[in-house]
Amino acid sequence: MKKICLLLLVSLFVKSSFAQNSESLDLEKAIQLGLENNLDVKIAVENINLRQGEERIGLGSFLPIVDAIYTRNYSTEDVTQKFVNDPEPRQIDDAKSRSENFTMAAIYGFRPEAFVVLKRLGLLTEVSQLEAKIAVENTVAGISTAYYRLVLELQRYEVLKKTLELSQARLDIAQAQYELGGAGKRDYLTAEVDYNSDLSLLKTQAQIIQAARINLNELMALDPSREFSVSDTIMIGEMLRIGDLEESAFMENKQWLVTQRQENVAFLQMKELQVSRLPALNLNMNYVNNTSNSDAGFLIQNQREGINYGGNISFNLFSGFTLNRRIQNARVQQKIQGYAVDQFEIQLKSDLYRAYNTYLNNRELLEIEQRNYAVAKESSEIALERFRLGIASYLEFRDAQVNLLTAETRLITSIYNIKEQEIELMRLSGRIFFDSSFEELRLPQ
Repeated sequence: MKKICLLLLVSLFVKSSFAQNSESLDLEKAIQLGLENNLDVKIAVENINLRQGEERIGLGSFLPIVDAIYTRNYSTEDVTQKFVNDPEPRQIDDAKSRSENFTMAAIYGFRPEAFVVLKRLGLLTEVSQLEAKIAVENTVAGISTAYYRLVLELQRYEVLKKTLELSQARLDIAQAQYELGGAGKRDYLTAEVDYNSDLSLLKTQAQIIQAARINLNELMALDPSREFSVSDTIMIGEMLRIGDLEESAFMENKQWLVTQRQENVAFLQMKELQVSRLPALNLNMNYVNNTSNSDAGFLIQNQREGINYGGNISFNLFSGFTLNRRIQNARVQQKIQGYAVDQFEIQLKSDLYRAYNTYLNNRELLEIEQRNYAVAKESSEIALERFRLGIASYLEFRDAQVNLLTAETRLITSIYNIKEQEIELMRLSGRIFFDSSFEELRLPQ
């Protein structure tokens, strides 16, 4: 009776923690919440806004700069004046003067490298957009993996729960046989030890489920204590083909596209420096309206109004070899980015083949684990019946029980491993949002 109470307490703990007062959560909803709340995605989106702002700033280099200045000045001075034809000094106290000036200046400077700069800024905007897509894809992949990890741990909990129920049945039989004198106390105590061991595993699994749930909430940027009830199945898609995945990877993988764009940016940086050797054109035009009045001197009032304009062409003849060195460094940077493209191509293909080999291996293992589970389940049922009839020892029954636990755990883990590699292959091939038909896999009944 004491053991039944412990089992009920564990079951109630899990149900109260994972089921009651918790909303339903499927993978689509989890991804939606993650994309709405995940801070990495929000940061990536803001980086796009920054790049677009820089691109708009670059467009300003094709427009003139116009400044308007208006000034007024006043002064009061004591003035002593002496003229050639009049030797007597002339004294003017508190002589007032004022001036008013309005100037409008327009400057336009054209540099040939401005076109290259604008193109480079456009490429950087593309890079930021691709990086935002990378953040989205990584978030989707992370949430998907964490979601299925939670499903896996819940399935493991159910497996351990069934194992505990078998241990309870074995304990009840051993206790009845002991009380009736049909078996020794050692068998009863051994059954009790095995039951307690299975109960401990169940409680530990409940803790693992809580950790998996917190991890999923973290990826969705939700409170760790928020509860969801999730599906109890893991669905795997149709068989993937390495040829299709490789072709898609070199067309759709966002990190690959970023690497290529960065090589183009390095080329444009070198081109920008080379074009800066060309002459630059500067034009200017000013409108001036200037009025001044004075109580002292021959010129009582002076007013000027008019337009002046001009321009110049500048051409750098020598810059202490600085420009040459910068061009040489840009060439080196372009070569480095070329190597980076080649390196990422090798890495992408290697990652793809590694993930695909693991995927194939797990699909082959799945068939083996399904057959093994069916055999272990039948063996466990036979062992339980033989133990109930008293024609099998507790060791035989426990061995069959452990084999069933191992087989069932390996089966659901194999299904999860296939799904995990599917997600990774979709991410590497740039098809994380690819819609495929799924077949639902459940444990055999």
